[in-house]
Amino acid sequence: MSQASPSRDALERAARVRLMIFDVDGVLTDGRLWYGPEGEALKVFHAADGHGVKMLAASGVVTAVLSGRRAAAVERRAAELGIAHVLQGIDDKRPAFETLLARVGVDATATGYMGDELVDLPVMTRSGFACAPREAPAFVRQHAQYVARAPAGGGAVREVCELVMQAQGTLAARLAAYVA
Repeated sequence: MSQASPSRDALERAARVRLMIFDVDGVLTDGRLWYGPEGEALKVFHAADGHGVKMLAASGVVTAVLSGRRAAAVERRAAELGIAHVLQGIDDKRPAFETLLARVGVDATATGYMGDELVDLPVMTRSGFACAPREAPAFVRQHAQYVARAPAGGGAVREVCELVMQAQGTLAARLAAYVA
């Protein structure tokens, strides 16, 4: 069951995460699709979300993107953030998820997935820690152990990254590094 603050179950699941996977549209972005004059897709990413992903990776959690759409902006942003695995243009996310598990060498119970739409449910229900932004449809939120309070594309990813680090006991050290 999803809720505004983490349940004991959510914290226990987050503590096991070794691979954290994010959908793009509606998770790393606010879900709006922008097209330029040449038909190119434009994406707007939030710096706080990006820094959360970087901190999570620095804490030892492998990060990945799994998206139904393909966009050069996602490749570029993922490279800036050091996201190890970028899977785009994936219509059926479940097989890609299974392949990613094998590539990284983790069990599904040691994964987290943040998605916002019905197409994300096959991965959300298989992963050990399912998260959703607050704007996700109710049916999707019902399948999440944690629903972010911050908006999609505006801090929801950062919130989940910090929750995982908090559950794993690495958040304080990550934050302290900035004031040392």
